[in-house]
Amino acid sequence: MSNLIIGLTGGIGSGKTTVANLFIALGVDAVDADQVARDVVIPGTLSLSRIVERYSDDILLATGELNRAKLREIVFNNDAEKQWLNDLLHPLIREKMLRDLAACDSPYCLLIAPLLIENDLTKYVDKTLVVDVPEEIQLTRTLKRDKSNETTIRQIMKSQITRKKRLASADYIIDNTSENLAVIEESVFQLHQKFTELASN
Repeated sequence: MSNLIIGLTGGIGSGKTTVANLFIALGVDAVDADQVARDVVIPGTLSLSRIVERYSDDILLATGELNRAKLREIVFNNDAEKQWLNDLLHPLIREKMLRDLAACDSPYCLLIAPLLIENDLTKYVDKTLVVDVPEEIQLTRTLKRDKSNETTIRQIMKSQITRKKRLASADYIIDNTSENLAVIEESVFQLHQKFTELASN
């Protein structure tokens, strides 16, 4: 297990994946909470069967996999459905996430989680790193990247912690406003050196 766990978070469209991939390219092990969330609903799992029972086969893609975009549309417009889904999946996600973190063996490990603060996952990390951009950039980048409409994206943003609270919870911040990848690479490299040093103490 790694000596140090860094929680990497940021709002939708902030560039968490870009930043995470730069750390991973430096040899850092990472556990992605979104990937874990996908893993616990793969075809054949009990949790996927429960979701199909509730929403019918219409919630599946032609491949038999969960239609995550369709599910997202349902739960982000209905608090009761969102609560039901969270009650089903969060314990499973947490259990697998902790197993995966325990298997990390680089000097420090990343826990990549959009809802790190909201879901109280900060108790599993030693330091919190926030990838930050202004909210209008979040919206613009997400509209460009996803097929969701603006209303859904704004609801997702609203469901996440405010930018001000997220920054207040940060031990470290990467400003990802720049479109110049070299600027972000330099920020990541400096933090990589800092985290490696922290892990060795």
